[in-house]
Amino acid sequence: MTIYQDVLGEDFKKLHPKLQERYRIPIGKPFKGIGTMKKIERGSFWLTPFLKLAVRWRFLFPESGENIPFKISNTSRTLPAGETEIYWERSFHFDKVTRHFNAFMTIDPKRDVVRDFLGEPRLFYSDLILEVTPEGRMRIKSGSQRIIVGKLELPLPPRLRGVVTVEEGYDDARGTYTIRVDIRNELIGRVMTYEGEFKEQST
Repeated sequence: MTIYQDVLGEDFKKLHPKLQERYRIPIGKPFKGIGTMKKIERGSFWLTPFLKLAVRWRFLFPESGENIPFKISNTSRTLPAGETEIYWERSFHFDKVTRHFNAFMTIDPKRDVVRDFLGEPRLFYSDLILEVTPEGRMRIKSGSQRIIVGKLELPLPPRLRGVVTVEEGYDDARGTYTIRVDIRNELIGRVMTYEGEFKEQST
């Protein structure tokens, strides 16, 4: 049973069957997908220095565009302490450069929430709230966030948090997974949004 099944419980069965397949992610059997981001938009131009810096940690990036080739890989693995971790690798292939947006997800057993560690090495983490829409889509929203400084975890004030909304579905007619990600901040507005589709890549 994966972390997503643990957190959603019986609601996991309400997901579209293809999303249930996708989010099981057995250990040793990664999910790999390939597709196209129809649109990638970044925030205001003055965010450019921050977005360029984030590239070093395989986090955010300054590029935007349309019809950008995309790859995704989700790998489930067991950590030394025995907990399960899902490693997310997302690659966006622009004309002259490939950018990455990677993360590591685990469960906080004390609070029964998913923790989303962003960047490599890990910069900070966000609590994630998972829910299933009436249409059987997976909807993920961010909650409280903490910066990682050595062994310390410092909570981010609400106004400095990135407000993230992710919705993933499945288009039966096209046989593709659909994805939309929106990252905003209360003070500066949009940081990045992207939306597109992908198919499972046979290994």
